Amino acid sequence: MFELRFFEIYRSEEYIYLLLEGILTSSALTIAAGLIGFIFAFCLAAMRYWKVPLCGLLAACYIDFIRNTPLIVQLFFFTFGLPALIGYIWPFWAHALLALSVNFSGYFAEILRSGYASTEKGQLEAAAALNLNRLTTFLKIILPQTIIKMFPSLSSQFIFIFLTTGVISEIGVTDLTHAGIFIDSRTFRSFEVFITLSIIYVMLAITFKAILEIIFKSSLGKRN
Repeated sequence: MFELRFFEIYRSEEYIYLLLEGILTSSALTIAAGLIGFIFAFCLAAMRYWKVPLCGLLAACYIDFIRNTPLIVQLFFFTFGLPALIGYIWPFWAHALLALSVNFSGYFAEILRSGYASTEKGQLEAAAALNLNRLTTFLKIILPQTIIKMFPSLSSQFIFIFLTTGVISEIGVTDLTHAGIFIDSRTFRSFEVFITLSIIYVMLAITFKAILEIIFKSSLGKRN
């Protein structure tokens, strides 16, 4: 009869330390990539929305390319392809951060562009009647409403990409999945190890969701 032996994981200080290190690495890379990706996405979406000549077309091509290629392919490109091409050497975590940031930006940009485009025409006409310039209209009217309307999509995309960060273990980054694979190779308790990883990922995803909602509600409170 199959016997569950979770104690083989938690009785070892080394395994507990590896899991904690993996949690910290996965969370830190996701948060950093999310912030960098959002800033880049903001610029990309703005170029598409305002139909900036050439820049808008390049932004659209970039977004389509990122959204239609797997994260792991982007990861390998930034880790092994681009360094061979231009000759830079970074730690593996930096390659992972770059790949995640680029991936975030492509998805966030399309979500933001959809939000920009959904702004009611009447509000834009009212802003024009008040003689507000394009930048003021964008920052004071379009962007706040976009964040409010698109928050569920933005937060869901953030959580989704966090859950796919396990692929960065393929380049040797000591994330949560990498820690689980290492523990499995030592204990040969695959079922227990990956059940543990699943529980940790679920708990982290719920935590991220709760934090994002708190930040969102506090921002709404300040606006009101």
